[in-house]
Formats: sequence, C-alpha cells, structure tokens
Amino acid sequence: MSENLSSGSSNIHEYTVSELSGALKRTVEDVFGHVRVRAEISGLKRAASGHVYLTLKDDKAVLDGVMWRGTADRLSFRPEDGLEVICTGKLTTYPGRSKYQIVIEAMEPVGVGALMALLEERKKKLAAEGLFDPARKRPLPYLPSVIGVVTSPTGAVIRDILHRLRDRFPVHVLLWPVLVQGETAAGQIAAAIRGFNALPENSDIPRPDLLIVARGGGSLEDLWAFNEEEVVRATAESAIPLISAVGHETDTTLIDFASDQRAPTPTAAAEIAVPVRAELIAYVDDQERRIKRSLNRSLVDKRERLAGLSRGLRDPASLIAERVQHLDHLESRLRQSVVGNLNFKLQLYTGAAAKLRPQLLDRSLQQYREKMIVIDRQMARSIGIKQERAGDRLNSAVRLLESLSFRRVLKRGYSIVWDETGKPISSIKEATAGKSVDVEFADGKSAAVFADGSQMGGKSPPPKPKAKKTSPQSKQGRLL
Repeated sequence: MSENLSSGSSNIHEYTVSELSGALKRTVEDVFGHVRVRAEISGLKRAASGHVYLTLKDDKAVLDGVMWRGTADRLSFRPEDGLEVICTGKLTTYPGRSKYQIVIEAMEPVGVGALMALLEERKKKLAAEGLFDPARKRPLPYLPSVIGVVTSPTGAVIRDILHRLRDRFPVHVLLWPVLVQGETAAGQIAAAIRGFNALPENSDIPRPDLLIVARGGGSLEDLWAFNEEEVVRATAESAIPLISAVGHETDTTLIDFASDQRAPTPTAAAEIAVPVRAELIAYVDDQERRIKRSLNRSLVDKRERLAGLSRGLRDPASLIAERVQHLDHLESRLRQSVVGNLNFKLQLYTGAAAKLRPQLLDRSLQQYREKMIVIDRQMARSIGIKQERAGDRLNSAVRLLESLSFRRVLKRGYSIVWDETGKPISSIKEATAGKSVDVEFADGKSAAVFADGSQMGGKSPPPKPKAKKTSPQSKQGRLL
C-alpha cells in the first residue's frame, strides 16, 4: 500500500513556492481582471510614498486593497474610515504574504458607513450637552507625584509609558488594568476612570494627581470602545485631570474631545505628563551658576568702570587715525569697483557692437521708406477727399445763407432804417423828432431826419413804405 502511494505521488508535478504563487497570481488576474466592489473602508493608511493601503469590508468578509499614488492623487474626495465606496480595479495576489488584494483603479463614494454615521450622531449629541466645551477642561499639574494609567496590562503601551516616565521623571504609577477592545472594554474603562476618582485622599492607595487613558493604534472598530457614550461621560465627569492617548496621531476618538488634553501617542502622553528631571536639575544648577556669575561680574564691572573713568578718554588722534584708515580702505575698494564696472560695461558694449550689421539697418530703412511712400499716398488721397467734401458743405452753407439774407427782402420793395450807431430801428418809440437816420433800399442807402408831427399842419402823413410798417396816426415823428 505504501509502495503504491509512493509511486502515485511521484507522478504529481512538483512546484516551487514561487511557481505556485505565480500560477495563482495569473489565474486570479485572468478571471478577475476587472471588478467593481461596494464596501466600507476600514484601516486606511497613507504611506510616505503616497500609496494608500486599506481594507474593504461588509458584514461578513474583508478584502485588502491598495491604491497607487497616481490614482489617489486624482480622487475628487478624501477617503476615510467608515466611508462606503464603490471601487473599480483588478484582483491580484501578493506572494510575499500569501494573500490576495484588489488594486484599485477608481473609487467613488456611496455614503457614510454605519459606524461613521453613528459616531457623527453621537458626537453631535454629546457636544450639544456641553461635554466637549473647552471651558470644562482643567489644567494639568506641572509635577504630579502619582499618575494613574488606564490601559491593558499586557500590551506595549504600558511598557512605553513606564519607560518614558522613568527616563524623564520617575513618579509613582498606578495601573488599572482593563480590556481596550471588545464588548466589555467600554464598561471597564469607564469603571476605571470613576474608580480612580473615588479613591479617598488619605487612603492606603494614593489618589492620582493625573490620569492617562491609553491604547495603541488600530482600525475604527478596534478603537470603538473609546467612542462609547459611557466612556466619554466618565471622562468629562473626572475631577482628576485626564490625558487621552488612544491610537496614533491620525486616530481621533470621542474621548479625545472630552479629555483635558489629547496626546498623539501613549509615549507622547508620558512626555506631556511630567517634565524632564535632568533638565530641571540642570536648570536649577544653571540658575545658581548664573547668579554667582552675575554677582562676580557685577563686582568686576564696577572695578573696571572705575578704572576706565580714572584713565579718561582715549587719544582723539588715534580715533581720527582709525577713521582715516577706514576711509582710505573704502576709497580703494570704490576705485576697484568703478574700474571693474567700467571694464564689464566695455565688454558688454564691445560684444553688442560686434553683433550690429549695417546690412540689417539698410534693409530696415528700405522697408520703412516703402511704408512711408504708401502712407504718403494714402494720406494725399484722404486729404483730397476731405477737401472735396468740405467744399461741398461750404457751398451748401453759402447757398443757405444767401437764401436767408435780408437783402432778398429789400429786393421785394422793403427798406431798413438804421440809427447813427448802425443799429436797426424796429419800433416807433425809437423815432425821435430830429434824429438822423439812414434808410437802406435794395440798391443803396439814403440819409434822412425824423420830423415833428405838428409841422405837417395837422394833416395825416403820407403812407409809409411797407418795410417800416408804421402807423399813419403816429405822433412821434415822420421822415422828411
């Protein structure tokens, strides 16, 4: 039986791991070369290279995904955890990890995931109650003697905090062990915060001066315990100042808004909690040395000032000599600068002159000369046309003026009476007896004098010319 099994197995082709991985890769890419997946984003990370790594999930399964930098830069929105999206791409395998993933070529948002929607709704509710009000936040103690830490006792977080505190300023640390992930984690964390606050001042267990609630990084689901309402309320009710250090720098939970201060990492929380002991000792020693140096220096300065005043001022001649020497130095530099600048300008001028060509100037002059001839002809034609049009307008104006002239009226038998100043008399009121006037007819003027109406023997004067249109019964006077 063993011989048959051995002989049968020898007929099966033997693959290397690389060959088998390559065959799987080709099969997956051939069958699923172009797919569209609707899922919720989780665990999104952006590498320093610009590539985006994430997990696509629904309620039953997860799918790793990668988006290269070029595709990520072309997105019209910023992907984040909890966002429901539709991804288009191709499935492939990653032989180094024996896993398959989707290479995303396009992504479009569908809506906010259930967790993100719940988180946003809870955030608005708690903010409306004033739990995130900056006025509620308490200042941290400068040098706490006891620090209470709420975290997992087995993770790297507590070791990082203890190590950082030991390096900076060793203090008494109380650990309240809790679960930081899972269904019961939120209740344990809230109970730990309230438990530290419930410790009496003079009990065997010292009451902490500062609390640190910490956890390492993770996905939105991993950190969800710190988004629970009971944890946020316990944090806001804490009478002991509290630092939240949940996740990494990009992770934000609701406890961060309710805490007195947020630290980007658990190690950073330890750095915020205490100053550096060595730096404090060095600062005190430095202040002591500075005080001693200041006192000694003050005494030395007083002695030197007294000695300086006793010696008086320096020799004025030496002061003037220094200034003269400095002036000579500046003059030398100025002379060198001027000569160098002239030489530089000469080189530029020489180079420019070498590039000049008389033929180019002659060609340009000829072109401008031809343009001037064309422009002169055009201008002569334009002037002739304008003169002809102006002459026509002038003749029309002359004809119009002649048609409106008063001399045409004189030719029809009318006359005009002018006074001594050359002003026409248009009213009988201006016909004063004995007044000399000129009467203009169509063919010339004739002098005349206004006579008194009484010299006519009471008889009515003869009819007047139509141009005057004076009344026969006028008592002012008449023409002789």
